[in-house]
Amino acid sequence: MTTKRKYGEACGLAHAGELIGERWALLVVRELVLGPKRFTDLRAGIPRVSPNVLGQRLRELEAAGVVRRRTLPPPAGSRVYELTEWGEELEPIALGLGAWAARSPSFPREAPIGTDSIVLAMKALFDPVAAGDREAEAMLTVDDQAFHVSLAGGEIEISREPVADPDLAVETSAKVLSDVVMGERSLDEAISSSDLQLAGSRDAFESILGSLAPPEPAATAEAVAVP
Repeated sequence: MTTKRKYGEACGLAHAGELIGERWALLVVRELVLGPKRFTDLRAGIPRVSPNVLGQRLRELEAAGVVRRRTLPPPAGSRVYELTEWGEELEPIALGLGAWAARSPSFPREAPIGTDSIVLAMKALFDPVAAGDREAEAMLTVDDQAFHVSLAGGEIEISREPVADPDLAVETSAKVLSDVVMGERSLDEAISSSDLQLAGSRDAFESILGSLAPPEPAATAEAVAVP
């Protein structure tokens, strides 16, 4: 049985590594930032982790006080995992770490991207200056998962909560949304090819996209070297 690493230091960073530094642990946190999930949903969001390892990570995170289990009320009755109140404080840390890593020269941009990954990337890339006084409310369906996106007051909120009367409804895949958000594909082309369906105010969706700032690649060692 693998023993968890212990750094033996009275250092916050070292202890953070002990709490969430094991492989797959941060991805479990990522999958729970936007709300509770069943074990099967976590497996779908992290397809390369084995059920045994995922179960072990969940037990470790639960023992650490980061994650908890609960049973949904009837008629659902499903057992789900969710972040504790303390675990929820990881959201800005996870978003900041993801935004920082996205600037890496070695970032694997051609690799697959998951649904929660690109939706959280929208939060991580949000620029309140670019947002200005833009306002929009959208129902965003990505690979059959629905999200409520609200842009107002220089802030963006994204959740799994339903919205009654959005300005628009967008339906697409994680890959297409990623390409559009990152500026690698135009919104016109995605719509014309039917890879992205938009019902309602296109201006509202453009307001959301316009409030995002794709990451600028970090300078390489060669670029900053002093001659």
